[in-house]
Amino acid sequence: MQLSQRLLAVADLASAGHCLADVGTDHGYIPIYLMEKGKYERAIAMDVKKGPLLRAEENRRIHGFEERMELRLSDGVQALKDGEADTVVIAGMGGGLVIHILTEGEKVLRSVETLVLQPQSEFGRVRDFLEKKEYRIEEEHMLCEDGKYYAMMRVKHGKMAPLTEVEKKYGPVLLRKKDPVLKEFLEREERKFEEIREHLGVMEGEKSALRKKEVEKELEDIRAAKERLD
Repeated sequence: MQLSQRLLAVADLASAGHCLADVGTDHGYIPIYLMEKGKYERAIAMDVKKGPLLRAEENRRIHGFEERMELRLSDGVQALKDGEADTVVIAGMGGGLVIHILTEGEKVLRSVETLVLQPQSEFGRVRDFLEKKEYRIEEEHMLCEDGKYYAMMRVKHGKMAPLTEVEKKYGPVLLRKKDPVLKEFLEREERKFEEIREHLGVMEGEKSALRKKEVEKELEDIRAAKERLD
C-alpha cells in the first residue's frame, strides 16, 4: 500500500497495538498500510458516508483483509465500543470537527490508549482543547506536500505542562525539536503577514485598525516561535 506523504506521516505516529480504529477512513489506506506493516492485528474503518466505506471495502478485498478489517458506518466514534481499539486515528478534517468528535466520543475514548490527530485547521484550538481535557501531546510531525503544510500529533491521556499561546498555535513538541519544516512554515507566514500589514498601512477606518492589531499579533507570535527555533 503506497501512501501520500501526509498519510504516511500520520500512520507513522500510530503506536503498535492490537486494534486500530480509523475515523473518516475514506479509502481505508491507513489501516491497510499499518496491518501490512504488522503493527496491528485488526482494524475498524469508520466513516459517516457510505461512499468512502465502499471504496475501503474494495481496497480491503484487493489487499486480502476481509477477515481482519471491519467497516462501520459511524458519525465520529459513535459505532466504537469501549475497549475495542487501543489506537484511534482522526485525520484529514477541520479542527472544529476533530474537537466535536473528541467531545461526543469522550466516554468511549477513555478506553483508548493512543490518539493520532491530524486537523486541517485551527491547530491552536485543538491543542487548547487537549490541554483542558487532560490529554498529553507526546509527539508531533510537520510536513509540506504539494505546497500545503500539515501538522499531526500523537496524544495520550494525562496532564502536560501548561502550554503558552505560541505553543498552542505552533506545537510544543515541534518547537522543542526545532523542527525545520515548522521553520519554513513560519518564514512563509511571516512574509504573508508582512505583505498584509503593508497593504493595510494605506487604509483607514475602525475595521482596518482592528485588522492591523490582529496582524501585528500574528507577527509577534511568529517571531516568538522563530526565536525558539534558533
